Amino acid sequence: MRKAGGGFIFIILVSCLLLWTPKGDSWAQEKTVTYLSLADYTGPIAGLNVPADMGVEDYFKELNARGGVEGVKVKFIGVDTRYDVARAVSAYKRYRTETKLLVVNAISTGIGKAVGPLTARDKIVQLVPGDGEFQAKRGRVFIWGPAYQDSFAAALDWILGDWKARGKSGVPKVGFISWDNPYGKEFLRGGREYAEKIGVPLLKPEFFPPGALDHTVYLTRLATAGANYIFAGGVDPTPTNVIRDAHKLGLTKTIQFLADYWGPTEPVGVRAHPEALEGTVITSYYLRGEEAKKHPLAALWKKYRGKPYEDLNEVYPNGMVWGMDFEEGLKIALKDVGYEKLNGEAMFQAYQKLTGFKRQGITGPNAYSPTSRRGSLEIKFYRVKSAKVIPVTEWKKAPDAVSLHKF
Repeated sequence: MRKAGGGFIFIILVSCLLLWTPKGDSWAQEKTVTYLSLADYTGPIAGLNVPADMGVEDYFKELNARGGVEGVKVKFIGVDTRYDVARAVSAYKRYRTETKLLVVNAISTGIGKAVGPLTARDKIVQLVPGDGEFQAKRGRVFIWGPAYQDSFAAALDWILGDWKARGKSGVPKVGFISWDNPYGKEFLRGGREYAEKIGVPLLKPEFFPPGALDHTVYLTRLATAGANYIFAGGVDPTPTNVIRDAHKLGLTKTIQFLADYWGPTEPVGVRAHPEALEGTVITSYYLRGEEAKKHPLAALWKKYRGKPYEDLNEVYPNGMVWGMDFEEGLKIALKDVGYEKLNGEAMFQAYQKLTGFKRQGITGPNAYSPTSRRGSLEIKFYRVKSAKVIPVTEWKKAPDAVSLHKF
């Protein structure tokens, strides 16, 4: 009886083991790859990073609903680093062993530089916002769009054109104000040299700590120095608050303000301070304002977020660009090596083949290649008018300011 009973129990145990599957989500049951966002959901850039990551996450939801890429589905992991480098490094170390981790999006310049050596060691593709150093020193790190200094050079060209269009003689004086961190200073590493090249006097830049509530002192110094134009950096609502303070000082009546990629967005800064921002020019590598809201992919905002179009932030469809690049890169990598051999190296090779890939018009065509880490080359200018962000130019190729700086 003991033998029979023991054998019966053994059979039951084996049957249970065969039927048992590890606890967890359904990812263990199918072919998957992983995309990791070292994000900021509660820190100084949360106002834009949250909707951007919603965009890429929703894009992956749509992709997975269609069966993925050749049956391979994408697992999105977003980690709130609070814009803190140490938290980002810790998060990367925690998730670096996820199933077929192929791409890591480092949401800030500082995080990108800190995590870069780790992703290089692990041979994983890394994305960063706009640090031109990754173009100058090409590795496995790819920029979202044109480099920051390239966009600043494009803004300087626009300023010269605007100055002449106003019938002004000579050349204008340009001020620069932004966060006192790697991102804030990146624009001038090549941007300063470009200003010298085209003969535009660039005033001594003003830098302030992220989180600063008042910018009066910095703006007053630029105004006293004779600024005709001021380029304001920072992630919305920071540039909005800078221009708000300028408006209080009466500076917006005589000085033309410009902002960078992360400048005033309709549901954040423009909605809060439409009067102060009236006339502000925004330099952008992706569709903004009404153009962004009318894009077909904006429909996913209502589908997955259940919110009205007027609440859609322009960076939501721009976040989908990361998903588009990932999907196209995955297609190439699977064709090249198949799923079993798919790894970060295969994705790295695939990203360098994305040259000319069209991102449904949200940005200019993809510019990644063996010699380029720029996500795109084109810039578009917008202006705040009657509480709306409207285009004032078509797409324009940005100058190469990166090559002017010695890194």
